Amino acid sequence: MDSISSAIDTLASSANTLFLLMGSVMVFAMHAGFAFLEVGTVRHKNQVNALAKIMTDFGFSAVAYFFVGYWVAYDVTFFQDAKTLAADQGYELVKFFFLMTFAAAIPAIVSGGIAERAKFLPILCASSLTVALVYPFFEGIAWNNNFGLQDWLITTFGAAFHDFAGSVVVHSVGGWIALVATLLLGVRKGRYRDGKLVAFPPSNIPFLALGAWILSIGWFGFNVMSAQTLDNISGLVALNSMMAMVGGIIAALLLGKNDPGFIHNGPLAGLVAVCAGSDVMHPIGALVVGMIAGGLFVWLFTLQQNKWKIDDVLGVWPLHGICGAWGGIATGIFGQKALGGMGGVSIFSQLLGTLTGITIALCGGLLIYGSIMLLVGIRLTAEQEFDGADRSIHNISATYND
Repeated sequence: MDSISSAIDTLASSANTLFLLMGSVMVFAMHAGFAFLEVGTVRHKNQVNALAKIMTDFGFSAVAYFFVGYWVAYDVTFFQDAKTLAADQGYELVKFFFLMTFAAAIPAIVSGGIAERAKFLPILCASSLTVALVYPFFEGIAWNNNFGLQDWLITTFGAAFHDFAGSVVVHSVGGWIALVATLLLGVRKGRYRDGKLVAFPPSNIPFLALGAWILSIGWFGFNVMSAQTLDNISGLVALNSMMAMVGGIIAALLLGKNDPGFIHNGPLAGLVAVCAGSDVMHPIGALVVGMIAGGLFVWLFTLQQNKWKIDDVLGVWPLHGICGAWGGIATGIFGQKALGGMGGVSIFSQLLGTLTGITIALCGGLLIYGSIMLLVGIRLTAEQEFDGADRSIHNISATYND
């Protein structure tokens, strides 16, 4: 019987490791989606830079999270022998891989907001510091009960801050850091003339669409595999993710007046918003959450570009910052049993948890990007920006016509 029990335990551990590894690979693949979404949106002279930023940000983020970020969030280090680390079929190592792909999404989100005029190495340093310090600081609060905030929320409001797959922890934090960096950089040269917006059309709609598709598909690993073990997997998460995604598509189509940029960002807005409550909402509630998110993205992207003159190239603040915050708050509404949800959530806990994440993102982003701006600068010169980041930084163009 001991032999059988041991074999069952080994099989369960192996299955969980494989399950989470598949989720890790799916979220890793989403970074290709970030890359192509940005490549398709920026002008031709900045396409190489977009690709290079996403790749290098991922590499430096992995190292920063391995040595510092994971320790800050979970008080776990890897300074042990390989035999100890590989216990239980290496499940804990794959868990790190999975959570690291989440952490690396922060600079990938920021990259879209600051595109076409940012220096390369200073921004790479800023990305590494946010992944090492700012993101894991709030990650540990929300997902590891660091500093006791979750216990206080349970005692005060009867429920902890609930963010199943990172609407606030990942997306809203990334979006608000991006807003800080975007404001510090300022608008691109020629973006506004006589106070009016000058259109910078996307360079490649097929690439933009490809990026949206890759992200949308990978998101089912992002959300469903956040269960982290097979016994916790839920088909409700998958269906809610799909319903929010299609809600975002429909709202973006109707409000965006057939604009392909809005259409392909609509599903992403819905998916960002549903991450937090995908395990507790009713599918109809998820549809409503996604539709509101799609509408928020179209409305706020238009407003920030035309009225507020915030030159957020991909609209990452409305997409991730605002839709992520909406997802955190919406969990406290549509997760209630009265609206068909699973219950166990509090609107007050969701509000306070969301505001905590935004505050940490704003303060951390301002400290890191502001310090680097003062020390070495974060913006290309006017001449470099005119020539394009591809030529100025990488000394090559995306394509050549022989």
